[in-house]
Amino acid sequence: MDSNKTIRIGTRDSELALWQAHTVQKKLNDLGYKTEIIAVKSQGDIILDKPLYELGITGIFTKTLDIAMINGQVDIAVHSMKDVPTALPIGIVQAAVLERANTLDILVHKGNLDFLEGNGTIATGSLRRQAQWLHKYPNHIVVDLRGNVNTRMQKLNESDWNGAVFAAAGLERINLKPTNFIDLDWMIPAPAQGAMVVVAMQNDDFTLDAVSQLNDVETEICTYIERQFLKTLEGGCTAPIGALAKYCEIEDTFIFKGTLLSIDGKQKLEIEKTVAVEEWKNLGFHCANEILENGGAELMKTIKESLTK
Repeated sequence: MDSNKTIRIGTRDSELALWQAHTVQKKLNDLGYKTEIIAVKSQGDIILDKPLYELGITGIFTKTLDIAMINGQVDIAVHSMKDVPTALPIGIVQAAVLERANTLDILVHKGNLDFLEGNGTIATGSLRRQAQWLHKYPNHIVVDLRGNVNTRMQKLNESDWNGAVFAAAGLERINLKPTNFIDLDWMIPAPAQGAMVVVAMQNDDFTLDAVSQLNDVETEICTYIERQFLKTLEGGCTAPIGALAKYCEIEDTFIFKGTLLSIDGKQKLEIEKTVAVEEWKNLGFHCANEILENGGAELMKTIKESLTK
C-alpha cells in the first residue's frame, strides 16, 4: 500500500451527501487507507466543455463532482446510485456499489389518511412517483417538490399538502424518518434506489483497488439489472420508470419487476420475470425490450414529445 497517498472523497454539501461520504470514509479508514473529505458546491454556473458530456449526460447532481475528479481535485465521488446517469463520462468508472439499504418509497403524511379515500394533494419532484401515485389515485393532485431531503421535509411541514413521497433510505440514513409515514410497497422504486455508488478515475489503479474492497456483489448485480432496464427504455430521456431486482437465495434466482407509465399515470406497462442466477446479465435488457414491444415504444415517444414542449 502506498502509505503516503490520501484518497480525497468528493461530495456535495447536503446532509445526506455528507453522511454517504463519511460512511465510505470510515470503511476505507478501517481498511487502513488515509482519506480526506472535500465538499464541492454544486455550481450551476460551470461552463461545461462539450466533449466531456458528449454522451448527452444529464446527471445534475453528479456533474460538478465529475468535473472535480477529471480536474484532479478529488479521487472518488460518492453518490446515491439512482441519481447517477447510466452512461458515465469518459474516463470515470464505477468502483464499488455498497450493500443496499431500504429500497421502498414512503408517504410522509400529516397524521390523517382519510384523503386516500377521497381528494388529496401529494408532493414529489419525481415523474416516476407522480405517475404511479396518479395511477392509483387518479382524483388526487400531485405538486412539484424539489430540494434536498431536509428542504423537502420543511416544505411539507409548512404546506397544506396531505403528504409527500420520499425514499425511505435517505430519511433513515440521516435519522429524519418521522413516525407518521406509510410504506408504499405497491410503488416500484427508482432503478438502484437505496444503493450508494463510488466512482473513480479509470486510470487510478491505487484508488480503484482500495475502493473495490467495499463492493457488495449482490447489490452490484441487482442495480446493474435495474439500470440496464432503464438505459434500454429511456435512451437519454427522463421518464416514469421503476425497476427492482432481488436475489432469491432459496431458489438461486433473480426476480425482476419493472414498470413504465405515462406522466399522467393513465397508462401503465409492467413486467415481472424470474430467471436462473446465471441468466442475470441480459435480464434488464430483455424485460425492457418486452415492454417496448408491448406499447412501450409508442409511450416513450409520447413522453419525449410532452417533455420537450
